[in-house]
Amino acid sequence: MNKKAIVIGSGIAGIAASIRLACKGYKVTVLEKNAYPGGKLSEIQLGGYRFDAGPSLFTMPELVEELFALAGKNPKDHFEYHTNPTTCHYFWEDGTFFRGHADKMQLKDEIELVFQTAATPFMNKLEKAAKIHELTSPVFLEQSLHDFKNFLNRKTLKALSKSHQLDLQRSLHQANVRDVKHPKLVQLFDRYATYNGSNPYQTPGIMGVIPHFEWNVGTFFPKKGMVDITNSLVKLAQELGVTFQYHTLVEEIVLNNKQVLGVRTSEGILEAGHVVTNMDIYYTYEKLLPKQAKPNRILKQERSSSALIFYWGIKKTFPNLDLHNIFFSEDYQKEFQEIFQEKTLGNDPTVYVHISNKLNPEDAPKDCESWFVMVNAPCNIGQDWDNLISKTRKIVLEKLTRILKTDIESLIEVEDILDPRTIDLKTASYQGSLYGTSSNHPFAAFLRHPNFSNKIKGLYFVGGSTHPGGGIPLCLLSAKIATHYVEEVAR
Repeated sequence: MNKKAIVIGSGIAGIAASIRLACKGYKVTVLEKNAYPGGKLSEIQLGGYRFDAGPSLFTMPELVEELFALAGKNPKDHFEYHTNPTTCHYFWEDGTFFRGHADKMQLKDEIELVFQTAATPFMNKLEKAAKIHELTSPVFLEQSLHDFKNFLNRKTLKALSKSHQLDLQRSLHQANVRDVKHPKLVQLFDRYATYNGSNPYQTPGIMGVIPHFEWNVGTFFPKKGMVDITNSLVKLAQELGVTFQYHTLVEEIVLNNKQVLGVRTSEGILEAGHVVTNMDIYYTYEKLLPKQAKPNRILKQERSSSALIFYWGIKKTFPNLDLHNIFFSEDYQKEFQEIFQEKTLGNDPTVYVHISNKLNPEDAPKDCESWFVMVNAPCNIGQDWDNLISKTRKIVLEKLTRILKTDIESLIEVEDILDPRTIDLKTASYQGSLYGTSSNHPFAAFLRHPNFSNKIKGLYFVGGSTHPGGGIPLCLLSAKIATHYVEEVAR
Protein backbone atom coordinates (compact mmCIF):
# COMPACT_ATOMS: atom_id res chain seq x y z
CA MET A 1 0.00 0.00 0.00
CA ASN A 2 1.29 3.48 -0.91
CA LYS A 3 1.47 5.43 2.37
CA LYS A 4 2.63 8.67 0.78
CA ALA A 5 0.24 11.62 0.66
CA ILE A 6 0.49 15.10 -0.80
CA VAL A 7 -1.60 18.03 0.35
CA ILE A 8 -1.95 20.93 -2.11
CA GLY A 9 -2.20 24.19 -0.21
CA SER A 10 -1.59 25.00 3.45
CA GLY A 11 -4.88 26.67 4.28
CA ILE A 12 -6.33 25.61 7.61
CA ALA A 13 -8.08 22.61 6.02
CA GLY A 14 -4.88 21.48 4.31
CA ILE A 15 -2.90 21.71 7.55
CA ALA A 16 -5.59 19.78 9.44
CA ALA A 17 -5.67 17.11 6.72
CA SER A 18 -1.89 16.72 6.94
CA ILE A 19 -2.10 16.20 10.72
CA ARG A 20 -4.85 13.63 10.42
CA LEU A 21 -2.99 11.73 7.68
CA ALA A 22 0.25 11.77 9.67
CA CYS A 23 -1.62 10.34 12.67
CA LYS A 24 -2.79 7.53 10.38
CA GLY A 25 0.79 6.67 9.50
CA TYR A 26 1.14 8.49 6.19
CA LYS A 27 4.28 10.27 5.05
CA VAL A 28 2.83 13.67 4.19
CA THR A 29 4.17 16.58 2.14
CA VAL A 30 2.31 19.89 2.00
CA LEU A 31 2.98 22.00 -1.08
CA GLU A 32 2.34 25.74 -0.75
CA LYS A 33 2.83 28.38 -3.46
CA ASN A 34 3.31 31.22 -0.96
CA ALA A 35 6.24 31.80 1.37
CA TYR A 36 4.03 31.24 4.41
CA PRO A 37 1.30 28.83 5.57
CA GLY A 38 -2.31 29.53 6.45
CA GLY A 39 -3.85 30.94 3.29
CA LYS A 40 -6.40 33.49 4.50
CA LEU A 41 -5.53 32.65 8.11
CA SER A 42 -2.21 34.49 8.10
CA GLU A 43 -0.93 37.87 9.33
CA ILE A 44 0.37 41.26 8.17
CA GLN A 45 3.05 43.33 9.91
CA LEU A 46 3.09 47.08 9.22
CA GLY A 47 5.63 48.98 11.27
CA GLY A 48 4.75 48.46 14.91
CA TYR A 49 1.31 47.07 14.07
CA ARG A 50 0.33 43.41 13.58
CA PHE A 51 -2.93 42.44 11.88
CA ASP A 52 -4.66 39.11 11.39
CA ALA A 53 -5.00 39.08 7.62
CA GLY A 54 -8.24 37.15 7.29
CA PRO A 55 -10.70 35.31 9.54
CA SER A 56 -11.10 37.09 12.86
CA LEU A 57 -13.92 35.17 14.53
CA PHE A 58 -12.96 32.03 16.43
CA THR A 59 -15.68 29.58 17.43
CA MET A 60 -15.69 25.83 18.15
CA PRO A 61 -12.10 25.70 19.51
CA GLU A 62 -12.65 22.04 20.29
CA LEU A 63 -12.03 21.29 16.61
CA VAL A 64 -8.51 22.69 16.93
CA GLU A 65 -7.94 20.97 20.27
CA GLU A 66 -9.08 17.68 18.76
CA LEU A 67 -6.08 17.68 16.45
CA PHE A 68 -3.64 17.92 19.37
CA ALA A 69 -5.51 15.20 21.26
CA LEU A 70 -5.40 13.01 18.15
CA ALA A 71 -1.61 13.36 18.21
CA GLY A 72 -1.50 12.38 21.89
CA LYS A 73 -0.75 15.89 23.14
CA ASN A 74 -2.43 18.10 25.71
CA PRO A 75 -3.93 21.01 23.70
CA LYS A 76 -3.44 23.45 26.58
CA ASP A 77 0.33 22.94 26.38
CA HIS A 78 0.41 24.07 22.76
CA PHE A 79 -2.50 26.41 22.07
CA GLU A 80 -4.10 28.96 24.39
CA TYR A 81 -7.11 31.19 23.88
CA HIS A 82 -9.40 33.64 25.70
CA THR A 83 -13.14 33.27 26.17
CA ASN A 84 -14.69 36.57 25.10
CA PRO A 85 -17.05 38.28 27.58
CA THR A 86 -18.84 40.00 24.69
CA THR A 87 -19.63 38.73 21.21
CA CYS A 88 -19.66 42.11 19.48
CA HIS A 89 -20.40 45.83 19.81
CA TYR A 90 -23.14 47.01 17.43
CA PHE A 91 -23.62 50.57 16.20
CA TRP A 92 -26.43 52.20 14.20
CA GLU A 93 -26.55 55.61 12.54
CA ASP A 94 -29.27 56.87 14.88
CA GLY A 95 -26.90 56.54 17.84
CA THR A 96 -28.13 53.15 19.05
CA PHE A 97 -25.31 51.18 20.67
CA PHE A 98 -25.72 47.55 21.72
CA ARG A 99 -23.16 45.52 23.63
CA GLY A 100 -23.59 41.79 22.94
CA HIS A 101 -22.88 40.25 26.32
CA ALA A 102 -21.95 36.57 26.45
CA ASP A 103 -23.66 36.27 29.84
CA LYS A 104 -27.36 35.59 29.21
CA MET A 105 -28.70 37.67 32.10
CA GLN A 106 -26.61 40.67 31.13
CA LEU A 107 -27.66 40.14 27.51
CA LYS A 108 -31.34 40.10 28.46
CA ASP A 109 -31.01 43.32 30.46
CA GLU A 110 -29.06 45.02 27.65
CA ILE A 111 -31.68 44.10 25.02
CA GLU A 112 -34.53 45.47 27.13
CA LEU A 113 -32.62 48.65 28.01
CA VAL A 114 -31.33 49.47 24.52
CA PHE A 115 -34.25 48.39 22.36
CA GLN A 116 -37.08 48.99 24.83
CA THR A 117 -38.58 45.62 23.99
CA ALA A 118 -38.91 42.24 25.66
CA ALA A 119 -35.83 40.03 25.33
CA THR A 120 -37.95 36.86 25.08
CA PRO A 121 -38.05 36.66 21.24
CA PHE A 122 -34.25 37.07 21.10
CA MET A 123 -33.73 34.33 23.69
CA ASN A 124 -36.24 32.06 21.97
CA LYS A 125 -34.36 32.59 18.72
CA LEU A 126 -31.18 31.33 20.36
CA GLU A 127 -33.02 28.29 21.71
CA LYS A 128 -34.31 27.57 18.22
CA ALA A 129 -30.76 27.89 16.84
CA ALA A 130 -29.61 25.29 19.38
CA LYS A 131 -32.38 22.91 18.31
CA ILE A 132 -31.52 23.32 14.62
CA HIS A 133 -27.90 22.57 15.48
CA GLU A 134 -28.86 19.45 17.42
CA LEU A 135 -30.87 18.18 14.47
CA THR A 136 -28.58 19.13 11.62
CA SER A 137 -24.97 19.11 12.77
CA PRO A 138 -24.50 15.31 12.77
CA VAL A 139 -26.12 15.16 9.32
CA PHE A 140 -24.99 18.26 7.42
CA LEU A 141 -21.66 19.12 9.05
CA GLU A 142 -20.03 16.02 10.50
CA GLN A 143 -20.40 13.53 7.66
CA SER A 144 -20.40 13.39 3.90
CA LEU A 145 -23.65 14.18 2.11
CA HIS A 146 -22.34 12.28 -0.89
CA ASP A 147 -22.20 8.83 0.69
CA PHE A 148 -25.58 7.09 0.51
CA LYS A 149 -25.03 4.95 3.60
CA ASN A 150 -24.85 8.11 5.73
CA PHE A 151 -28.57 8.61 5.12
CA LEU A 152 -29.43 5.23 6.60
CA ASN A 153 -29.00 6.04 10.27
CA ARG A 154 -31.24 7.24 13.09
CA LYS A 155 -29.85 10.79 13.33
CA THR A 156 -30.26 11.48 9.64
CA LEU A 157 -33.76 10.05 9.53
CA LYS A 158 -34.70 12.13 12.59
CA ALA A 159 -33.42 15.32 10.97
CA LEU A 160 -35.24 14.58 7.72
CA SER A 161 -38.48 13.84 9.58
CA LYS A 162 -38.31 17.27 11.22
CA SER A 163 -37.21 19.21 8.17
CA HIS A 164 -40.34 21.37 8.48
CA GLN A 165 -38.74 22.91 11.60
CA LEU A 166 -35.63 24.02 9.70
CA ASP A 167 -37.11 26.98 7.79
CA LEU A 168 -35.93 25.62 4.46
CA GLN A 169 -38.92 27.13 2.64
CA ARG A 170 -38.38 30.71 3.79
CA SER A 171 -35.40 33.03 3.66
CA LEU A 172 -33.30 33.79 6.71
CA HIS A 173 -34.70 37.33 6.73
CA GLN A 174 -38.29 36.07 6.61
CA ALA A 175 -37.59 33.69 9.50
CA ASN A 176 -35.96 36.47 11.51
CA VAL A 177 -38.87 38.88 10.95
CA ARG A 178 -41.30 36.22 12.12
CA ASP A 179 -39.23 35.20 15.16
CA VAL A 180 -37.60 38.43 16.38
CA LYS A 181 -39.72 41.25 14.90
CA HIS A 182 -37.75 44.27 16.19
CA PRO A 183 -36.12 45.78 13.04
CA LYS A 184 -32.67 46.28 14.56
CA LEU A 185 -32.62 42.79 16.06
CA VAL A 186 -33.78 41.36 12.74
CA GLN A 187 -30.83 43.13 11.11
CA LEU A 188 -28.51 41.70 13.74
CA PHE A 189 -29.69 38.15 12.99
CA ASP A 190 -29.69 38.78 9.22
CA ARG A 191 -25.97 39.51 9.51
CA TYR A 192 -25.22 35.82 10.06
CA ALA A 193 -25.77 35.15 6.35
CA THR A 194 -22.46 36.91 5.78
CA TYR A 195 -20.71 34.20 7.80
CA ASN A 196 -20.90 32.00 4.72
CA GLY A 197 -20.86 34.77 2.15
CA SER A 198 -24.58 34.75 1.42
CA ASN A 199 -27.58 37.06 1.15
CA PRO A 200 -30.03 36.96 4.11
CA TYR A 201 -32.87 37.77 1.72
CA GLN A 202 -32.11 34.63 -0.30
CA THR A 203 -30.29 32.13 1.90
CA PRO A 204 -32.65 29.65 3.62
CA GLY A 205 -33.79 30.06 7.20
CA ILE A 206 -31.80 27.01 8.27
CA MET A 207 -28.83 29.39 8.41
CA GLY A 208 -30.46 30.59 11.62
CA VAL A 209 -28.31 27.89 13.20
CA ILE A 210 -25.21 30.10 12.95
CA PRO A 211 -25.98 32.34 15.97
CA HIS A 212 -25.94 29.20 18.14
CA PHE A 213 -22.16 29.00 17.93
CA GLU A 214 -21.67 32.66 18.78
CA TRP A 215 -24.27 33.20 21.51
CA ASN A 216 -24.95 29.77 23.04
CA VAL A 217 -21.45 28.29 22.84
CA GLY A 218 -19.36 31.45 22.85
CA THR A 219 -16.63 33.24 20.94
CA PHE A 220 -12.93 32.97 21.65
CA PHE A 221 -9.62 34.54 20.69
CA PRO A 222 -6.15 32.95 20.59
CA LYS A 223 -3.75 34.62 23.02
CA LYS A 224 -1.24 35.17 20.19
CA GLY A 225 -3.82 36.26 17.63
CA MET A 226 -5.78 34.30 15.03
CA VAL A 227 -2.59 33.40 13.19
CA ASP A 228 -1.63 31.23 16.15
CA ILE A 229 -4.22 28.70 14.98
CA THR A 230 -2.11 28.32 11.84
CA ASN A 231 1.27 28.50 13.59
CA SER A 232 0.46 26.03 16.35
CA LEU A 233 -1.03 23.50 13.92
CA VAL A 234 1.90 23.79 11.49
CA LYS A 235 4.25 23.14 14.41
CA LEU A 236 2.18 20.11 15.43
CA ALA A 237 2.21 18.79 11.87
CA GLN A 238 5.99 19.17 11.65
CA GLU A 239 6.42 17.34 14.95
CA LEU A 240 4.43 14.50 13.40
CA GLY A 241 6.83 14.38 10.45
CA VAL A 242 4.88 16.44 7.92
CA THR A 243 7.09 18.31 5.43
CA PHE A 244 6.07 21.78 4.26
CA GLN A 245 7.46 22.98 0.91
CA TYR A 246 6.91 26.69 0.28
CA HIS A 247 7.32 28.59 -3.00
CA THR A 248 6.06 25.43 -4.68
CA LEU A 249 3.31 25.80 -7.27
CA VAL A 250 1.51 22.60 -8.22
CA GLU A 251 0.89 22.53 -11.97
CA GLU A 252 -1.10 19.32 -12.34
CA ILE A 253 -2.42 16.31 -10.46
CA VAL A 254 -0.87 13.33 -12.23
CA LEU A 255 -3.18 10.39 -12.99
CA ASN A 256 -3.00 6.98 -14.59
CA ASN A 257 -6.26 5.23 -15.50
CA LYS A 258 -8.25 7.27 -12.94
CA GLN A 259 -5.71 6.58 -10.21
CA VAL A 260 -3.67 9.33 -8.54
CA LEU A 261 0.08 8.96 -9.10
CA GLY A 262 1.16 12.26 -7.54
CA VAL A 263 1.57 15.86 -8.66
CA ARG A 264 3.74 17.78 -11.10
CA THR A 265 5.57 20.97 -10.13
CA SER A 266 8.27 22.95 -11.93
CA GLU A 267 10.78 20.63 -10.24
CA GLY A 268 9.21 17.49 -11.68
CA ILE A 269 6.77 14.82 -10.49
CA LEU A 270 6.29 14.03 -6.79
CA GLU A 271 4.77 10.59 -6.36
CA ALA A 272 2.00 9.78 -3.88
CA GLY A 273 -0.90 7.37 -3.66
CA HIS A 274 -3.18 10.01 -2.15
CA VAL A 275 -3.58 13.69 -3.02
CA VAL A 276 -5.67 16.11 -0.96
CA THR A 277 -6.37 19.43 -2.64
CA ASN A 278 -7.05 22.48 -0.49
CA MET A 279 -7.24 24.64 -3.61
CA ASP A 280 -10.59 26.17 -4.58
CA ILE A 281 -12.64 23.59 -6.48
CA TYR A 282 -12.85 25.84 -9.55
CA TYR A 283 -9.08 26.12 -9.87
CA THR A 284 -8.54 22.48 -8.96
CA TYR A 285 -10.43 21.43 -12.09
CA GLU A 286 -9.37 24.31 -14.35
CA LYS A 287 -5.65 24.19 -13.54
CA LEU A 288 -4.80 20.84 -11.93
CA LEU A 289 -7.22 18.50 -13.73
CA PRO A 290 -7.54 20.15 -17.17
CA LYS A 291 -8.18 16.87 -19.01
CA GLN A 292 -10.87 15.58 -16.65
CA ALA A 293 -14.61 16.08 -17.00
CA LYS A 294 -15.64 19.07 -14.90
CA PRO A 295 -18.58 19.12 -12.47
CA ASN A 296 -20.08 22.10 -14.28
CA ARG A 297 -23.22 22.13 -12.16
CA ILE A 298 -21.01 22.93 -9.15
CA LEU A 299 -18.48 25.16 -10.90
CA LYS A 300 -21.19 27.39 -12.39
CA GLN A 301 -22.96 28.05 -9.10
CA GLU A 302 -23.16 31.60 -7.80
CA ARG A 303 -20.00 32.55 -5.92
CA SER A 304 -20.04 33.74 -2.36
CA SER A 305 -19.32 37.34 -1.46
CA SER A 306 -15.77 38.60 -1.18
CA ALA A 307 -14.35 41.39 0.98
CA LEU A 308 -12.62 44.73 0.83
CA ILE A 309 -10.31 45.07 3.83
CA PHE A 310 -8.39 48.09 5.07
CA TYR A 311 -5.63 47.46 7.61
CA TRP A 312 -5.19 50.69 9.56
CA GLY A 313 -2.76 51.47 12.35
CA ILE A 314 -4.72 54.00 14.45
CA LYS A 315 -2.92 56.51 16.68
CA LYS A 316 -5.62 56.51 19.36
CA THR A 317 -7.54 54.14 21.63
CA PHE A 318 -11.33 53.84 21.64
CA PRO A 319 -12.75 52.49 24.94
CA ASN A 320 -16.23 52.06 23.39
CA LEU A 321 -14.88 49.64 20.78
CA ASP A 322 -14.36 45.94 21.40
CA LEU A 323 -12.56 43.05 19.71
CA HIS A 324 -15.47 42.80 17.21
CA ASN A 325 -17.53 45.81 16.10
CA ILE A 326 -20.31 46.26 13.55
CA PHE A 327 -21.50 49.56 12.08
CA PHE A 328 -24.75 48.75 10.28
CA SER A 329 -26.02 50.22 7.03
CA GLU A 330 -29.44 51.88 7.09
CA ASP A 331 -30.84 49.87 4.18
CA TYR A 332 -29.62 46.29 4.56
CA GLN A 333 -31.68 44.89 1.70
CA LYS A 334 -30.27 47.48 -0.70
CA GLU A 335 -26.74 46.62 0.42
CA PHE A 336 -27.18 42.95 -0.46
CA GLN A 337 -28.93 43.83 -3.72
CA GLU A 338 -25.84 45.83 -4.66
CA ILE A 339 -23.43 43.02 -3.70
CA PHE A 340 -25.20 40.04 -5.27
CA GLN A 341 -27.34 41.42 -8.09
CA GLU A 342 -25.55 44.61 -9.13
CA LYS A 343 -22.06 43.25 -8.29
CA THR A 344 -20.88 46.52 -6.82
CA LEU A 345 -20.28 48.40 -3.58
CA GLY A 346 -22.91 50.94 -2.62
CA ASN A 347 -22.90 54.21 -0.74
CA ASP A 348 -23.75 52.79 2.70
CA PRO A 349 -21.98 49.50 3.40
CA THR A 350 -22.06 47.76 6.77
CA VAL A 351 -18.59 48.09 8.28
CA TYR A 352 -16.89 45.50 10.47
CA VAL A 353 -13.93 46.56 12.62
CA HIS A 354 -11.74 43.94 14.31
CA ILE A 355 -9.22 45.26 16.84
CA SER A 356 -6.92 42.42 17.88
CA ASN A 357 -4.88 44.43 20.38
CA LYS A 358 -7.95 44.72 22.60
CA LEU A 359 -6.94 41.22 23.76
CA ASN A 360 -3.40 40.99 22.40
CA PRO A 361 -1.80 44.32 23.44
CA GLU A 362 1.50 43.78 21.61
CA ASP A 363 -0.33 44.01 18.26
CA ALA A 364 -0.09 47.83 18.41
CA PRO A 365 2.16 50.48 19.95
CA LYS A 366 1.12 52.02 23.26
CA ASP A 367 -2.06 54.14 23.04
CA CYS A 368 -2.71 52.88 19.48
CA GLU A 369 -4.94 50.23 17.90
CA SER A 370 -4.69 47.75 15.02
CA TRP A 371 -7.87 48.10 12.97
CA PHE A 372 -8.95 45.44 10.48
CA VAL A 373 -11.77 47.24 8.67
CA MET A 374 -13.91 45.13 6.32
CA VAL A 375 -16.93 45.59 4.11
CA ASN A 376 -18.65 42.76 2.28
CA ALA A 377 -17.96 42.97 -1.44
CA PRO A 378 -19.03 41.19 -4.61
CA CYS A 379 -16.71 38.64 -6.15
CA ASN A 380 -14.44 39.92 -8.89
CA ILE A 381 -15.97 39.86 -12.36
CA GLY A 382 -13.83 42.66 -13.76
CA GLN A 383 -15.20 45.69 -11.91
CA ASP A 384 -13.18 48.91 -11.74
CA TRP A 385 -11.76 48.04 -8.33
CA ASP A 386 -9.38 50.96 -8.10
CA ASN A 387 -12.32 53.35 -8.36
CA LEU A 388 -14.52 51.26 -6.04
CA ILE A 389 -11.76 51.08 -3.41
CA SER A 390 -11.16 54.84 -3.52
CA LYS A 391 -14.88 55.59 -3.25
CA THR A 392 -15.51 53.04 -0.48
CA ARG A 393 -12.53 54.14 1.57
CA LYS A 394 -13.96 57.66 1.67
CA ILE A 395 -17.45 56.38 2.57
CA VAL A 396 -16.12 54.12 5.34
CA LEU A 397 -14.01 56.89 6.85
CA GLU A 398 -16.96 59.28 6.81
CA LYS A 399 -19.22 56.67 8.42
CA LEU A 400 -16.79 55.80 11.22
CA THR A 401 -15.98 59.47 11.79
CA ARG A 402 -19.68 60.30 12.02
CA ILE A 403 -20.61 57.50 14.44
CA LEU A 404 -17.48 57.66 16.61
CA LYS A 405 -17.38 61.46 16.50
CA THR A 406 -13.65 61.43 15.74
CA ASP A 407 -11.73 62.21 12.55
CA ILE A 408 -10.50 58.70 11.74
CA GLU A 409 -8.45 59.50 8.63
CA SER A 410 -6.16 61.84 10.59
CA LEU A 411 -5.35 58.95 12.95
CA ILE A 412 -4.17 56.46 10.30
CA GLU A 413 -0.44 55.88 10.74
CA VAL A 414 0.01 52.85 8.44
CA GLU A 415 -2.27 51.27 5.84
CA ASP A 416 -2.60 48.23 3.61
CA ILE A 417 -5.53 47.03 1.49
CA LEU A 418 -6.84 43.61 0.45
CA ASP A 419 -9.50 43.37 -2.28
CA PRO A 420 -11.15 40.54 -4.26
CA ARG A 421 -8.36 40.59 -6.87
CA THR A 422 -5.58 40.14 -4.32
CA ILE A 423 -7.59 37.58 -2.35
CA ASP A 424 -7.77 35.52 -5.54
CA LEU A 425 -4.07 36.03 -6.28
CA LYS A 426 -2.84 35.18 -2.78
CA THR A 427 -5.18 32.34 -1.86
CA ALA A 428 -6.35 30.90 -5.21
CA SER A 429 -9.96 31.66 -4.26
CA TYR A 430 -11.74 31.97 -7.59
CA GLN A 431 -12.94 35.55 -8.16
CA GLY A 432 -11.88 36.34 -4.61
CA SER A 433 -14.94 34.63 -3.14
CA LEU A 434 -14.31 33.87 0.53
CA TYR A 435 -16.48 30.76 0.84
CA GLY A 436 -16.47 29.17 -2.59
CA THR A 437 -20.11 29.16 -3.65
CA SER A 438 -22.85 31.12 -1.90
CA SER A 439 -25.60 29.46 0.13
CA ASN A 440 -28.40 31.38 -1.56
CA HIS A 441 -30.17 28.19 -2.62
CA PRO A 442 -32.42 26.17 -0.24
CA PHE A 443 -30.40 23.04 -0.93
CA ALA A 444 -26.98 24.68 -1.17
CA ALA A 445 -25.51 22.23 1.34
CA PHE A 446 -26.19 19.37 -1.07
CA LEU A 447 -24.69 21.27 -4.01
CA ARG A 448 -21.20 21.73 -2.58
CA HIS A 449 -18.41 19.55 -3.91
CA PRO A 450 -17.85 16.25 -2.04
CA ASN A 451 -14.70 15.60 -0.02
CA PHE A 452 -13.69 12.63 -2.16
CA SER A 453 -13.81 11.67 -5.81
CA ASN A 454 -15.97 8.84 -7.09
CA LYS A 455 -14.10 8.91 -10.40
CA ILE A 456 -10.45 9.26 -9.42
CA LYS A 457 -9.04 6.90 -6.82
CA GLY A 458 -6.86 8.61 -4.22
CA LEU A 459 -8.16 12.17 -4.77
CA TYR A 460 -9.75 14.18 -1.94
CA PHE A 461 -11.03 17.74 -1.51
CA VAL A 462 -10.96 20.02 1.53
CA GLY A 463 -11.48 23.70 2.29
CA GLY A 464 -14.15 26.34 2.07
CA SER A 465 -15.26 25.53 -1.48
CA THR A 466 -16.12 21.93 -0.51
CA HIS A 467 -18.57 20.29 1.87
CA PRO A 468 -19.50 21.39 4.52
CA GLY A 469 -18.52 25.00 3.71
CA GLY A 470 -16.34 27.98 4.55
CA GLY A 471 -15.07 29.39 7.82
CA ILE A 472 -12.53 27.87 10.20
CA PRO A 473 -14.77 25.25 11.88
CA LEU A 474 -16.25 23.93 8.63
CA CYS A 475 -12.86 23.80 6.95
CA LEU A 476 -11.55 21.73 9.86
CA LEU A 477 -14.54 19.41 9.49
CA SER A 478 -13.88 19.06 5.76
CA ALA A 479 -10.43 17.70 6.60
CA LYS A 480 -11.92 15.27 9.10
CA ILE A 481 -14.45 13.95 6.57
CA ALA A 482 -11.95 13.70 3.70
CA THR A 483 -9.28 11.85 5.67
CA HIS A 484 -11.89 9.40 6.91
CA TYR A 485 -12.32 8.31 3.30
CA VAL A 486 -8.57 8.09 2.79
CA GLU A 487 -8.53 5.58 5.61
CA GLU A 488 -11.45 3.67 4.11
CA VAL A 489 -9.62 3.34 0.80
CA ALA A 490 -6.42 2.33 2.59
CA ARG A 491 -8.19 -0.63 4.15
